[in-house]
Formats: sequence, C-alpha cells, structure tokens
Amino acid sequence: MKEQPTFPLEGPLDFMQHLWELNHALERMSSQMDRTLGVTAQQRLFLRCIGKYPGMNATQLASVLHLDRGTVSVSLGRLIKKGLVTGRRQAGDQRRVALSLTAKGRVLDRPTAGTVEHSVAQLISKAGPPAVNRAKRVLRLLSEDLTRKLDR
Repeated sequence: MKEQPTFPLEGPLDFMQHLWELNHALERMSSQMDRTLGVTAQQRLFLRCIGKYPGMNATQLASVLHLDRGTVSVSLGRLIKKGLVTGRRQAGDQRRVALSLTAKGRVLDRPTAGTVEHSVAQLISKAGPPAVNRAKRVLRLLSEDLTRKLDR
C-alpha cells in the first residue's frame, strides 16, 4: 500500500486543524444520534438544559448555550413538533413561554451512551479537572476574542 504524504501544519493552522477535526466529529456524532435517538446533539443539549431548569424560556436557553435566539427558536420548534418539549405562556408576560419536557422528552433527559455528552463525561473522568479547566479556558478565550472582533 502506498504511503500517504503528510502535510504538517504549525501554530494557528495546527490548532485550527484540531478544531475542525473536533467539529467534524461532533457533526458526525450528531447525525448518528439523530438516527438512533431521534434528536441531534444540539437538540439533546436543549432537552438536558430544559430538564435541569424547567420553566426557562427560549431567551434564557439561548443565553446559557451562547446561541442566537433565532437558532434556538427553530430547534425548539422541532422539539415541540416531535412531542419532546412543551411551552406555556408565563404569567405576567404573555410574550414569554416557559419551557418544559413532555413525558417523551423526559425519557431522553438522562445520561446515555452513544452521545456527545457521554464522550465528554468519559474525557472529563480520564483527563481530570485541571486539564479540563485549562481546555475550557483556552476555548473561552478564543470565543471571547472572536466575539469581540465580530461586535466591533
């Protein structure tokens, strides 16, 4: 078998190569989750957050997950259509909808093998809190820098 040539990258390009590798793996796992569980990785994260904080609204969910409100609304619409999430108007502010899981949604609101969350839990256990905290710090610093540049 012919050996494939290597194309080593350095510095920022090397780091970005690893980010894109992770992004690709997340997308593939998300597609598999959709086939096996009926929800994408992002939809499952929504379910887990709503399960942990029943009554939160879409704006709060968007804030917690650092997502655009429109992106959250589209995904919530899909989860409502699938019968996993329900919403009720909040007393005192009819514009806000308090979110909660349906019985069908609660079935998916638990640790499950074959999910991104499960892989992350295994990584945290293996790597340990100091390494995980360093990785989170690096990712947060990059996110903050990109956001600052976009907001200019």
